[in-house]
Amino acid sequence: MRPSSRWTSLAGLAVGISVFAAACTSAAATPVSSVEGVIATPTTGTPAGAVSFVLGSTNDPALGAYLTGQNGMTLYILTSDTPDTSTCSGACATNWPPLTVAAGTTVTGPSSTTQMFGTIARSDGTIQVTYNHMPLYYFAGDSKAGDTNGQGKNNVWFVAPLSGSLRSAAPTNSGNNSGY
Repeated sequence: MRPSSRWTSLAGLAVGISVFAAACTSAAATPVSSVEGVIATPTTGTPAGAVSFVLGSTNDPALGAYLTGQNGMTLYILTSDTPDTSTCSGACATNWPPLTVAAGTTVTGPSSTTQMFGTIARSDGTIQVTYNHMPLYYFAGDSKAGDTNGQGKNNVWFVAPLSGSLRSAAPTNSGNNSGY
């Protein structure tokens, strides 16, 4: 093989690898969406690997508007939690899985939300999403979007109201505070 043919072959191989890598990169950057508007995508202008997580919402005639997470699943608050602190771990976290994200994820919600989203570090090292400083959870007893089987459990678990107000989510917290 002539030297120029080898260089041409190597150059073609390099171009092919570059095209393949670019295709893989753009496939990874394609937004992933699910029911209720939850989207996880790299955010433009942020460091590689940075992700934005957008929560959705739904409206129930009896419960009003509330937040939803992945695949439109209902999100809950535990009224015995304190701002920016989760008290649900162990068996509680098995029944009420926390909404977690990767470190550095930017969390936003529906445009009608007036409260701030944030994250906290849990005792197990994971990062949990908060809304109006209250940790957010799913309920293991919900199996599909729109299920609200956790509403009112032990008089401490309530759907996370879109208003951000705990008063709109729960009656006075006078029941069993075991959490699960």
